[in-house]
Amino acid sequence: MKIIDISTDAFTAPNYADDPQPKFKWLKSISDGDEYNLSLMGMTPHSGTHIDAPYHYIENGCKVDEIDPALCYGSCTVVTLTGVLTGEDMDKLLPHCRKRLLIHGSGNASLELSAARVLTENGTKLVGIDAVSVSFDDQEESVHRELLSHDVVILENIDLTNVPDGDYILCAMPLKLEGMEAAPVRAILITK
Repeated sequence: MKIIDISTDAFTAPNYADDPQPKFKWLKSISDGDEYNLSLMGMTPHSGTHIDAPYHYIENGCKVDEIDPALCYGSCTVVTLTGVLTGEDMDKLLPHCRKRLLIHGSGNASLELSAARVLTENGTKLVGIDAVSVSFDDQEESVHRELLSHDVVILENIDLTNVPDGDYILCAMPLKLEGMEAAPVRAILITK
């Protein structure tokens, strides 16, 4: 068994547009004569690798602590795709994929609404991407709403560098943050 960490560091990963930069400070430090180290951090739950819950875009959607953990664990497929991905692209791809899809686009892949619709129509449980958002520009809101309104978990800002295309087991459990719209994740792939 091999475990591949596909998480980005919350403090150094690309940050979404106007989100504040994550930061931390030491409250206690052994090097300053304290008996232990203790830090304080500040960041949005969208820093680094994270999961968006339906509540991110849907007023009555479930919060991150209400997401079924089974959606965040199981068989997945990693595929390399770049550019704006359409419904036609998904129609060709999905017959060869598991219900959890991770897109390796080196930060240059984005779903358009037609792709999101095909994913929801085909029972996709989770879609992950190695960009700060699953979609950009004028379709970002509609793509998020389409996926999240059908309980498709969105996993963003993953690191698929040096991960070959293929099938894996994904474990991407979000922190249990009651009432929040998103949560950081330590995402791993497991292979034999």
